[in-house]
Order: sequence, then C-alpha cells, then structure tokens
Amino acid sequence: MSIRFFSILMMSLAIFCHSYSFANFPEKINLYTTREPKLIKPLLNAFTKETNILVNTIFVKDGLLERVKSEGIRSPADVLMTVDIGNLLDLVQAGITQNIKSEILESVIPNNLRGTNGEWFSLSLRDRVLYIEKDMNISNFNYEDLARLEWKGKVCIRSGQHPYNIALIAAMIAHNGIHETEKWLRDVKYNLARKATGGDRDVARDILGGICDIGLANAYYVGHMKNAPLGSDARKWGDAIRVIRPKFSKSGGTHVNISGAAVAKHSPNINNAIKFLEFLVSEEAQTLYAKINYEHPIRSGIEIDPVISNLGPFKVDTLSLDEIARFRKKASELVDQIGFDN
Repeated sequence: MSIRFFSILMMSLAIFCHSYSFANFPEKINLYTTREPKLIKPLLNAFTKETNILVNTIFVKDGLLERVKSEGIRSPADVLMTVDIGNLLDLVQAGITQNIKSEILESVIPNNLRGTNGEWFSLSLRDRVLYIEKDMNISNFNYEDLARLEWKGKVCIRSGQHPYNIALIAAMIAHNGIHETEKWLRDVKYNLARKATGGDRDVARDILGGICDIGLANAYYVGHMKNAPLGSDARKWGDAIRVIRPKFSKSGGTHVNISGAAVAKHSPNINNAIKFLEFLVSEEAQTLYAKINYEHPIRSGIEIDPVISNLGPFKVDTLSLDEIARFRKKASELVDQIGFDN
C-alpha cells in the first residue's frame, strides 16, 4: 500500500468517524450557574429528555461575572443562572448578557419579574417570611413590625449584608424612603437576640433553642426542614416553628427575591439557550421547582408542595425588581453605617 493511498484512507476514515459522532451526539448548551448542580439536575435532565439538547453545567460558586468577562468573546457560556436579583442585574449591567425576544417567556413571567427588554428573567420566587415559635399567637405581621419595642431581645436574622437581606432593605427604602428605613433598621438591630449571623435555617434552630421568638428567613427552607426525615435536626427545627408571610404596610404584598437567568452576550448556541429558558417556565419544569426545591413557581396554576401551600395566601409585592436593585447600594451602606452586623 502506497503512503499516498494510506493517507487518503486514514483521512476518509477520520471524516467518517467525525461525521458519525456529531450526527449521533445531541446538541448542547453551556450553563454557567452559581446554583448547586444537584438542586437543578432534575430540571436539566428533563430538558435533555424532551429536547435532546445536552446541558453542560459549569458550577461557579464565586466570581461568575469576573470569569465570563475574562473569557470575553471566546466565552462558551450560553446561559447565566444565579439567585438574587442583585446578582443577576450585576451580570446585565456588566454587559455580559444580551436581550432576547420570546413570546413564551413574556406571556408566562409577569412584567415586574423580568427585564423590560428581555435582558433577564425570573424562574422561581423566594419569599422572605417570618418564622415564629410554634405556640405564639400571631396571625398578621408587617415587615415594619420587626422594629416594635415588644420584640426587644427576641429577633434572629442572618447578616444584614447577605443578598437576601440587602434586597429586603432595598425594598423597604423603595417603599418608605431612606430616613424611615434607617430608623427601622436601627430599631431591628436593637431588637436582636443575638448577632446577625448564620443562615436562614439557624433562625429556626435558635427559635427551638429558646434564643429568639421570631426571625426573618426564606420560605423554601421551611419545605426542606418540615420534609426532612423524622428525628433529624432539620426536622426538629422545622417542627419548632410556624410561618407567617409578612407584608409591607403600604403595598400589602410580601417581599420576594428570585432565582433567574439571562442569555450570555457571546452565546454560541443562542437558539438552544432560549429553548432552555422557555422550558424552565413550562408546567413540567415549574412543577419540579415547586416539588424538589420548594420554591414558588413563576407560572400560575402549578401544584405547590403541601408544606408551602399551608403557609397561606401569597400576594407578591408589586414593586419591580429593577426598583429594588436600584437601592441595593444604599441598603448596604445603611447596614454598615449603623453597624447592624457588629
């Protein structure tokens, strides 16, 4: 066999193998996410099963914005997924996302829970609720009530600088102004039973331990705790509390934050990226959000886990997330100014 013939044969074989492998391998998208992969894996698997599009997940615990910026035009990222409206809007404002048009996303997601020009989209809701000692006789509560003197030494909360609390404080500024919010924050600090630290589940733990009577935390943690195995610490914490959905006194709505996503600016698979976001607001995906992560679905008419549905009526504060994000910097400054976490 001549060298020339052998070379042609090997080239033909390589072309055949290359074509065969790509023909039988599903299309893909690259998902950059700050969410733990195990929390969203059922959603990703369901998407691939329905569309034959593989989701390549890149978990970026910290520095998502910096990573995508450093990759520049060569970035393989198609979809950027994160929690907290502030984190999501940071990506938008850094110029690493792009506006998209989707009738499905626009019809399912309310106006105040997505970017005006399709630059970001909410996928699930996380309401900031009140945990209370299970035998306490409280039925209604406003966020402003946390500052009342009767709660001196009885309130637990995580760091004021945590994104969940920064978003709530920013919403308070939007509703009540900076001066009223500063006074409110000082009074809440005065009412703390312990230093503002730990996580949301620690609020339930410390209520069980008698350290505090009430505290702010996210509702979906209640689903995880009350559905935990009998005898586990998490189940004991969950069984020690009741939950009330507070409201802002002016709007009568409960504060929500989000998990959300945007399409990356240099997405190499933009059509698949849009299909992915559209799938995440489908009935199937929204049901998974509700049953697996105990987050409140964006889509109406989705069956909620009994633990979450038993929390009572859910009226979302109508304040736009863009408006909340506008006051994040001032909210952070107020936390430092009054030494809330000290």
